[in-house]
Amino acid sequence: MSKAMHCRIQVKGHLSGQWTDWFEGLKIENMPGGGAVISGPLPDQAALYGVLNRMRDLGLELIALHCIEPDPDE
Repeated sequence: MSKAMHCRIQVKGHLSGQWTDWFEGLKIENMPGGGAVISGPLPDQAALYGVLNRMRDLGLELIALHCIEPDPDE
């Protein structure tokens, strides 16, 4: 059974905020160096793979991916 997680995905290039809905409502933050960070909660790994597939379809270059499970005490 997959668990909810918080993910931070770094890609090469800037993205418009209008892509937020396409990326499961994740936050898009453009970085000064020319990259973007897509971050936020995802319900499970299937949702993460969906986001990664959309990134592939857009031709985005993946720089880094980091996911953590939320702290159950929070």
